[in-house]
Amino acid sequence: MGAGVISKGGKGGRRTRRSGRSQPMAEINVTPFVDVMLVLLIIFMVSAPLLTVGVPVELPQTAAQSLPTEQEEPLSITLTADGRVLLMSNETESEDLIGQLRAIAAERSSNKIFLRADGSIPYERVVQVMGALNRAGFANIGLVTDTGGPRLDGQGE
Repeated sequence: MGAGVISKGGKGGRRTRRSGRSQPMAEINVTPFVDVMLVLLIIFMVSAPLLTVGVPVELPQTAAQSLPTEQEEPLSITLTADGRVLLMSNETESEDLIGQLRAIAAERSSNKIFLRADGSIPYERVVQVMGALNRAGFANIGLVTDTGGPRLDGQGE
């Protein structure tokens, strides 16, 4: 992949005193570079789908520390066990949630929101609400849990 040398002189490769100097070749051979890049492209195309994990697991409860408090009153969404959605303490319909959140996001300086969900709610419903919060402009979503759950190191609090 380096630059080659072109020798001057047309006498079958023999050098004469007059034309004994060689000039560097001005062209770069890119064929080896293209070959390497195509091999890398194929490797990444084959390995990329294998990187996604699709193993279903039951998520355990953990002991998590609380988030620090802010100057602004924290905005919270609550999902109750009977399927109601509450924005702060006001019940709202799921269809109206994104519109209301966009109006609130326009007035707030922080894009942080807390999501409180009953433990009996299916995970799919919680993720749907998280997607709606993200579409409404709240990228910083904190999940609210109770403290005192099991820890990874097996010790109690």
